[in-house]
Amino acid sequence: MDDLEIQKYLFDLQGYLVIENALSSDEVAELNELFDAQQLPPPPESARFGSAPDGSGFLDYGKPYCDLLDHESVMPVLRFRLGDAFRLDRLYGIQQEKGMKRGHLHSDYGASVHTSGAQPGVFHHPRMHEIVEGFVVVSWNLADTGPEHGGFCCIPGSHKSNYKIPETIKDNIDDWPQIVHPEAPAGSVILFTEALTHGTYDWNADHHRRSLLYKYCVAHTAWKADRVDPPEGIDLTWRQEILFRPPGDPLRYFPSLFEEPEEVGAGERVKG
Repeated sequence: MDDLEIQKYLFDLQGYLVIENALSSDEVAELNELFDAQQLPPPPESARFGSAPDGSGFLDYGKPYCDLLDHESVMPVLRFRLGDAFRLDRLYGIQQEKGMKRGHLHSDYGASVHTSGAQPGVFHHPRMHEIVEGFVVVSWNLADTGPEHGGFCCIPGSHKSNYKIPETIKDNIDDWPQIVHPEAPAGSVILFTEALTHGTYDWNADHHRRSLLYKYCVAHTAWKADRVDPPEGIDLTWRQEILFRPPGDPLRYFPSLFEEPEEVGAGERVKG
């Protein structure tokens, strides 16, 4: 059976997917070396790092960080979820050290987001203008994460729920077996839809957590008006350059990421 066929099924079913060994140990080591060279404040002072839109974020750390933008292990899954035309919406990294507390369960789209208007225990039918899908997070792990360590957790299938998450589940994540904490070792990548209810467990490992979150959306949508800037002094591929374009109608004003386009300006119409 084709691996992509399995990945499509599992992502659609669960709302998330873990791909192990997406990066070699040498690639992980290089990314960590570039991270160390930044001499960032320790995790208690700054859990997030390299955020954008606010310049280029951690893409400025070096080309290996840019090479993850369109890595071959994630592009087929992103194409399945977002179509042929999507863009980089925002990014940031997360670092944690032992003893740092969890992040709350949440989703940015769907019935459980606070802007949906959904009422507890009442079936929610999304309004016609409400965004419920079209955003995917790609989270690269530069250190081991999982049940023994901490890190990403979620409620599989919650991206399809038409009911708001009950507060008793949201506030007591240790009491509900529906909340899973997948194993994701260094070099693995986790993809998940922003409509999935997800969060972060306490960090219990002796080593630091380092995760790089690249957030993509279909070409004609955006989280906010600001955009991520391309890093200066780093040569990007044609596909990586497309990911920084402003929002536009897919395939009409925003080109396919899977067919090398004719040379057109960022604001020009793409022929096809």
